[in-house]
Amino acid sequence: MRKSEVSSTLTVYHDGQFWVGVVEHVENGMLSVARVVFGAEPSNEEVYTWVLGHWSSLRLSAETEPAESRSNRLPGNPKRRAREAAKVLHMRGASTASQLALARERERMKDRARSERANRHQGEAQERWKQRQEKKRRKHRGK
Repeated sequence: MRKSEVSSTLTVYHDGQFWVGVVEHVENGMLSVARVVFGAEPSNEEVYTWVLGHWSSLRLSAETEPAESRSNRLPGNPKRRAREAAKVLHMRGASTASQLALARERERMKDRARSERANRHQGEAQERWKQRQEKKRRKHRGK
């Protein structure tokens, strides 16, 4: 039987204007991320109730390149693990991999919106052309 590693991390930080949460979900070595804007600084209880209420409906990005496994990241020495954990707590923001994944997701959504907008404009132009043709026919018939 094959082992499957699943881990999720929620990082809450202040981006200069709003309090933002970045969810990093690693499953079978593939990274998926989501970004949540909290607005005002959330308390621990508010974050906990948000996780309980909205975690299942979270829209994660498409899976991206493999993330490094936990066994490679965590050293065996417990003191070193404690130092690494303290260093991670003092870091600001999310990891670089999740930032790249969020940027790719934004670009993908932007491309989708651009193509939908182009299709809508093309449909509207086609409709205006049909209306002009119908108006020409009515004028030609004298109505």
